[in-house]
Amino acid sequence: MSEDASLIPVLHALNAQLNAAVATLLDDAPPVSADRSKPEFSSDFQSAAAMQLVKILRRNPRQIAQQIVEALGDSDLFDPPDLSGPGFIGFTLSDAALQRYMAGMLASDRLGVPRTGQGTVVIDYSSPNVAKRMHVAHIRSTIIGDALRRLGGFVGHRIIADNHIGDWGTQFGQLIWAWKHWRDDAAFAADPVAELERIYVEFNKKVEADPSFQDLAREELVKLQSGDEENLAIWSMMIESSKHAFDTVYDRLDVRFDVTNGESFYNDQLQGIVDDMLAAGQAEISDGAVVVFFRDEQGEDVMPPFLVRKSDGAALYATTDIATVKYRQATWDPARIIYVTDTRQQNHFRQLFEVVRRMGVTTRLDHVWFGMMSLPEGAFSTRKGNAPSLHDLLDEAERRAREQQVERLAKTGEEWSDEELGEFGRIIGLGGVKYSDLHNNSQSNITFSFDKMLSLEGNTAVYLQYTSARTNSLIRKAASLGKVADGTTLKLVEPQERDLLLHAMDFDRAVNAAWDHGKPNLLATHLYELASHYHSFWQACPVLKADDEQVVMSRLNLSLLTRKTLVLGLSLLGIEVPARM
Repeated sequence: MSEDASLIPVLHALNAQLNAAVATLLDDAPPVSADRSKPEFSSDFQSAAAMQLVKILRRNPRQIAQQIVEALGDSDLFDPPDLSGPGFIGFTLSDAALQRYMAGMLASDRLGVPRTGQGTVVIDYSSPNVAKRMHVAHIRSTIIGDALRRLGGFVGHRIIADNHIGDWGTQFGQLIWAWKHWRDDAAFAADPVAELERIYVEFNKKVEADPSFQDLAREELVKLQSGDEENLAIWSMMIESSKHAFDTVYDRLDVRFDVTNGESFYNDQLQGIVDDMLAAGQAEISDGAVVVFFRDEQGEDVMPPFLVRKSDGAALYATTDIATVKYRQATWDPARIIYVTDTRQQNHFRQLFEVVRRMGVTTRLDHVWFGMMSLPEGAFSTRKGNAPSLHDLLDEAERRAREQQVERLAKTGEEWSDEELGEFGRIIGLGGVKYSDLHNNSQSNITFSFDKMLSLEGNTAVYLQYTSARTNSLIRKAASLGKVADGTTLKLVEPQERDLLLHAMDFDRAVNAAWDHGKPNLLATHLYELASHYHSFWQACPVLKADDEQVVMSRLNLSLLTRKTLVLGLSLLGIEVPARM
């Protein structure tokens, strides 16, 4: 099988035969399906199709199930189906089908997953603000968005990753005034964004004590918006310094973007968009401002009004977002645009999506929102200056991962070089940070904890990386004995072997579910369960000590399949795997 060759996912194949059988019983049959059997059943898959057809066929469900089984006939995919309960149909995959799927997955760099995605998808994620260091609160949008980028590309879509940075707005009046009066040139030379963040925090402290400072900031903002050369030069310097700082974080996290169009990129389009909305009756003037209202047939507001131009003529964040949708549609003609932001912007995107639909945008628009992240000591705020920088957080993760490994090596007596320990700390530390976010339901609020994310127990990256390293160690040891997985032999003896293989065969569904629902945790859960199945297999099924050479080879193949699945699955989450631990 070539690198791009794919398998028909086993459930797709099973459901196709099931629906073909049902179609012989009646015209215009509704779709039916099978799914993995619950642990108390002996079959691999089970279908309640007969119960779905009772009202249509007006027969006993067990009779219907029997007719479906007869219509199915012989199949090389499954053994003769069995009936249970009121009419459940149980399917057990044939040995030949299991062998075929295992061999096909092992022969494919994609584990046989077909490329079914079509069209272009734009993903808007990370989106930090200029003149602020990336800190722990940025990690969720960045990591979730990058995982979706990887997943979408893997299933076959053309992905445009767009980093819509915050490089315009009222804060630049504050920053420019503070830059002119409070900057420390030596501190700026050492760490530009840290110095910009310092003066921003200082300005906000001054405003709390003396609100008149806001008037000074407004004067600088008006000059910037009017094209003042000095203020434009300061503003441009802030953007370039910030982009460089952002890129150092992205490089470290292996996060990529195709486009970085900040809010300012759309400035010259905003007034024209508002004028067009007024002319088309899509917006109206209210108290001097331009507003979109969302009202039902009785004239009652169903959502808060959407302000697109202030009474002083200034455009807003909302106006920029409308321009962004129109630009993306005109430039890339995407089938879908995904926004990855926190829960606080849910209402904003509901309003935005309704506005652009009224303007004729037919592109599918999705808001993948996530819950808030906090530290054990509580919430954090850039304005208050208590948000730890992302570089500091990653440094600490790497340091702790390295120290834990040093402690483990001291107990085993192994010796690793400083270079090996440094690389190990990087892979484990960064993997732990990413997975501690991605394995959670993205819509849950989470508390960041180094102790939990670097634990060898439970649903952690370290547990998955350790499992992968264990399989790799076994495969190396087998090779030293002249036993190399052949990729085809399958001889199942214990139930743990079958459970492991069936779970690995579900990789396609986990990948597509994670992409379709915008929830990388669905893939993370699959990988964690695979690792758990492997540990059960490891305890029940000796590999190299098995008496039967076919069993040895079969178990080596299952170990190799587990490793390939963990490595590929984790890579789709942006996580690397060490060769040994």
